[in-house]
Amino acid sequence: MEKEPTFGHGKICYIEIPAVDPQASADFFEKVFGWHIRKDGGHISFDDGVGEVSGMWITNRKPQQNPGIMVSIMVDDAQATSEAIAENGGAILKPVGFQTEKVAIFKDPGGNIWSIYQHTP
Repeated sequence: MEKEPTFGHGKICYIEIPAVDPQASADFFEKVFGWHIRKDGGHISFDDGVGEVSGMWITNRKPQQNPGIMVSIMVDDAQATSEAIAENGGAILKPVGFQTEKVAIFKDPGGNIWSIYQHTP
């Protein structure tokens, strides 16, 4: 049984991700983060790894290369995910750091800048 997302006022629910090649970007996020990929009427869409955020890749905007808002993706192992990012067409811009949390900054195949965040219970 597929889990329904949590609905509620103020929840971030949908994002549009600029991409030069939506299929290449979809392949990257599916391999690295386990996102569920869907094809909807000619568009390539996704549900994140826990089914809480959805969105699609778009070609009519430039990549977010100087982010004002940094979007972080939670991962189980920041170091292993950094290696997977590099192996699948992304680029590590700032390696895993050990401030109070394990984080790294990366660029996806479409040129967008993101971060990964390893939750440590």
